[in-house]
Amino acid sequence: MQMNELLRPPSLPGTTRAAEGMLRRRFTVAEIESMVAKGIIPEDERIELVGGEVVPMSPKGVRHEILRTELAFHLTKQAPSGVKVAAEAQFNLTDDTYVVADILVYPATIKVPYVRGPSALLVVEIADSSLEYDLNAKASIYATHGVREYWVINAKTLTTRIHRVPSASGYLDTPEQISDAQLTPQLAPELAVRLSDLDLD
Repeated sequence: MQMNELLRPPSLPGTTRAAEGMLRRRFTVAEIESMVAKGIIPEDERIELVGGEVVPMSPKGVRHEILRTELAFHLTKQAPSGVKVAAEAQFNLTDDTYVVADILVYPATIKVPYVRGPSALLVVEIADSSLEYDLNAKASIYATHGVREYWVINAKTLTTRIHRVPSASGYLDTPEQISDAQLTPQLAPELAVRLSDLDLD
Protein backbone atom coordinates (compact mmCIF):
# COMPACT_ATOMS: atom_id res chain seq x y z
CA MET A 1 0.00 0.00 0.00
CA GLN A 2 1.42 3.41 -0.96
CA MET A 3 1.84 6.21 1.59
CA ASN A 4 -0.76 8.44 -0.10
CA GLU A 5 -3.29 5.63 0.39
CA LEU A 6 -2.35 5.30 4.06
CA LEU A 7 -2.77 9.04 4.59
CA ARG A 8 -6.35 8.92 3.36
CA PRO A 9 -8.96 8.20 6.07
CA PRO A 10 -12.13 6.29 5.20
CA SER A 11 -14.23 7.91 2.47
CA LEU A 12 -16.22 10.83 3.83
CA PRO A 13 -18.87 13.18 2.37
CA GLY A 14 -17.44 16.22 0.65
CA THR A 15 -14.21 14.54 -0.45
CA THR A 16 -12.89 13.99 -3.95
CA ARG A 17 -10.29 11.92 -5.77
CA ALA A 18 -10.67 13.73 -9.09
CA ALA A 19 -7.06 14.90 -9.06
CA GLU A 20 -5.63 11.52 -8.11
CA GLY A 21 -2.01 11.31 -9.23
CA MET A 22 -1.86 15.00 -10.17
CA LEU A 23 0.00 17.82 -8.47
CA ARG A 24 -1.98 19.67 -5.80
CA ARG A 25 -1.56 23.13 -4.28
CA ARG A 26 0.28 23.02 -0.98
CA PHE A 27 -1.39 24.86 1.89
CA THR A 28 0.28 26.03 5.08
CA VAL A 29 -1.10 25.95 8.62
CA ALA A 30 -1.25 29.77 8.56
CA GLU A 31 -3.31 29.75 5.34
CA ILE A 32 -5.80 27.22 6.74
CA GLU A 33 -6.13 29.24 9.96
CA SER A 34 -6.73 32.38 7.87
CA MET A 35 -9.44 30.63 5.82
CA VAL A 36 -11.16 29.50 9.02
CA ALA A 37 -10.96 33.03 10.47
CA LYS A 38 -12.56 34.44 7.28
CA GLY A 39 -15.32 31.81 7.25
CA ILE A 40 -14.10 30.16 4.04
CA ILE A 41 -13.69 26.91 5.99
CA PRO A 42 -16.31 26.40 8.75
CA GLU A 43 -14.79 26.63 12.22
CA ASP A 44 -16.37 23.31 13.24
CA GLU A 45 -15.21 21.38 10.17
CA ARG A 46 -13.03 18.49 11.28
CA ILE A 47 -9.91 18.56 9.14
CA GLU A 48 -6.18 18.04 9.46
CA LEU A 49 -3.34 19.28 7.23
CA VAL A 50 -0.78 16.66 6.20
CA GLY A 51 2.11 17.72 4.02
CA GLY A 52 0.09 20.67 2.79
CA GLU A 53 -2.99 18.60 1.87
CA VAL A 54 -6.32 18.99 3.66
CA VAL A 55 -7.49 15.67 5.10
CA PRO A 56 -11.05 15.23 6.49
CA MET A 57 -11.28 13.43 9.82
CA SER A 58 -13.49 10.45 10.56
CA PRO A 59 -16.71 10.99 12.55
CA LYS A 60 -16.48 10.44 16.30
CA GLY A 61 -18.58 7.72 17.93
CA VAL A 62 -20.18 7.69 21.38
CA ARG A 63 -17.63 5.23 22.78
CA HIS A 64 -14.79 7.39 21.47
CA GLU A 65 -16.16 10.50 23.14
CA ILE A 66 -16.76 8.83 26.50
CA LEU A 67 -13.29 7.31 26.57
CA ARG A 68 -11.57 10.53 25.46
CA THR A 69 -13.41 12.59 28.07
CA GLU A 70 -12.78 10.17 30.95
CA LEU A 71 -9.12 9.62 30.07
CA ALA A 72 -8.41 13.33 29.65
CA PHE A 73 -10.11 14.03 33.01
CA HIS A 74 -8.06 11.31 34.72
CA LEU A 75 -4.76 12.50 33.24
CA THR A 76 -5.51 16.12 34.12
CA LYS A 77 -6.16 15.17 37.76
CA GLN A 78 -2.89 13.23 37.89
CA ALA A 79 -0.75 15.85 36.14
CA PRO A 80 1.96 17.55 38.22
CA SER A 81 2.40 21.33 38.01
CA GLY A 82 4.94 21.11 35.20
CA VAL A 83 2.68 19.11 32.87
CA LYS A 84 -0.50 20.06 30.99
CA VAL A 85 -3.09 17.90 29.27
CA ALA A 86 -5.15 19.11 26.30
CA ALA A 87 -8.03 17.29 24.60
CA GLU A 88 -8.67 17.71 20.87
CA ALA A 89 -5.72 20.06 20.56
CA GLN A 90 -4.42 21.37 17.25
CA PHE A 91 -0.90 19.93 17.18
CA ASN A 92 1.27 21.96 14.78
CA LEU A 93 4.07 19.69 13.60
CA THR A 94 5.51 21.88 10.80
CA ASP A 95 4.40 24.89 8.78
CA ASP A 96 2.39 22.60 6.45
CA THR A 97 1.25 19.86 8.83
CA TYR A 98 -1.06 19.88 11.79
CA VAL A 99 -3.20 17.15 13.30
CA VAL A 100 -5.91 17.23 15.94
CA ALA A 101 -4.73 14.97 18.74
CA ASP A 102 -7.38 13.35 20.94
CA ILE A 103 -5.09 13.96 23.92
CA LEU A 104 -1.83 15.93 23.97
CA VAL A 105 0.43 15.95 27.04
CA TYR A 106 3.10 18.63 27.03
CA PRO A 107 5.36 20.75 29.29
CA ALA A 108 3.52 23.56 31.05
CA THR A 109 6.25 25.98 29.98
CA ILE A 110 5.06 25.75 26.33
CA LYS A 111 1.75 27.09 25.00
CA VAL A 112 -0.21 24.58 22.88
CA PRO A 113 0.32 26.31 19.49
CA TYR A 114 4.08 26.09 19.99
CA VAL A 115 4.33 22.44 20.98
CA ARG A 116 6.22 20.47 18.31
CA GLY A 117 6.81 16.75 17.92
CA PRO A 118 9.92 16.33 20.09
CA SER A 119 8.54 18.54 22.88
CA ALA A 120 5.32 16.53 23.31
CA LEU A 121 5.43 14.22 26.32
CA LEU A 122 2.64 11.93 25.08
CA VAL A 123 0.12 11.88 22.25
CA VAL A 124 -2.98 9.66 22.46
CA GLU A 125 -5.40 8.79 19.66
CA ILE A 126 -8.60 6.91 20.50
CA ALA A 127 -9.60 4.79 17.55
CA ASP A 128 -13.00 3.52 16.56
CA SER A 129 -13.57 3.66 12.80
CA SER A 130 -10.11 5.22 12.39
CA LEU A 131 -8.09 2.33 13.87
CA GLU A 132 -6.15 1.42 10.72
CA TYR A 133 -5.47 5.09 9.95
CA ASP A 134 -4.20 5.79 13.47
CA LEU A 135 -2.00 2.68 13.56
CA ASN A 136 -0.44 3.32 10.15
CA ALA A 137 -0.65 6.84 8.70
CA LYS A 138 -0.87 8.71 12.00
CA ALA A 139 1.95 6.62 13.49
CA SER A 140 4.13 7.43 10.48
CA ILE A 141 3.35 11.15 10.77
CA TYR A 142 4.12 11.25 14.48
CA ALA A 143 7.31 9.18 14.15
CA THR A 144 8.78 11.26 11.34
CA HIS A 145 8.05 14.43 13.32
CA GLY A 146 9.80 13.14 16.43
CA VAL A 147 6.90 12.41 18.79
CA ARG A 148 8.60 10.30 21.45
CA GLU A 149 5.57 8.40 22.75
CA TYR A 150 2.28 7.76 20.98
CA TRP A 151 -0.62 5.57 22.14
CA VAL A 152 -3.42 4.22 19.99
CA ILE A 153 -6.33 3.01 22.12
CA ASN A 154 -8.91 0.73 20.54
CA ALA A 155 -12.20 2.22 21.77
CA LYS A 156 -13.98 -1.14 21.53
CA THR A 157 -11.48 -3.44 23.25
CA LEU A 158 -9.42 -0.91 25.27
CA THR A 159 -6.23 -2.55 24.06
CA THR A 160 -3.46 0.00 23.57
CA ARG A 161 -0.67 -0.02 21.02
CA ILE A 162 2.24 1.93 22.51
CA HIS A 163 4.70 3.51 20.08
CA ARG A 164 8.15 4.55 21.25
CA VAL A 165 11.58 5.22 19.69
CA PRO A 166 10.58 7.26 16.64
CA SER A 167 12.63 7.05 13.45
CA ALA A 168 12.34 8.16 9.83
CA SER A 169 10.86 4.75 8.98
CA GLY A 170 8.39 4.58 11.88
CA TYR A 171 8.44 3.54 15.52
CA LEU A 172 10.94 0.88 16.54
CA ASP A 173 9.16 -0.21 19.74
CA THR A 174 5.41 -0.97 19.47
CA PRO A 175 4.16 -3.26 22.25
CA GLU A 176 0.43 -3.84 22.76
CA GLN A 177 -1.16 -3.76 26.22
CA ILE A 178 -4.47 -5.22 27.37
CA SER A 179 -7.18 -3.12 29.07
CA ASP A 180 -6.20 -3.87 32.65
CA ALA A 181 -2.47 -3.30 32.16
CA GLN A 182 -0.98 -0.22 33.78
CA LEU A 183 0.06 2.25 31.09
CA THR A 184 2.90 4.51 32.17
CA PRO A 185 4.14 7.34 29.94
CA GLN A 186 7.94 7.33 29.99
CA LEU A 187 8.19 11.12 29.96
CA ALA A 188 5.36 11.71 32.45
CA PRO A 189 5.22 8.65 34.74
CA GLU A 190 2.89 10.46 37.15
CA LEU A 191 0.13 9.96 34.58
CA ALA A 192 0.07 6.16 34.84
CA VAL A 193 -3.40 4.81 34.13
CA ARG A 194 -5.29 1.54 33.90
CA LEU A 195 -8.03 1.92 31.29
CA SER A 196 -10.19 -0.75 32.91
CA ASP A 197 -10.44 1.51 35.99
CA LEU A 198 -12.07 4.38 34.09
CA ASP A 199 -15.84 4.96 34.39
CA LEU A 200 -16.94 4.16 30.83
CA ASP A 201 -20.51 2.95 31.50
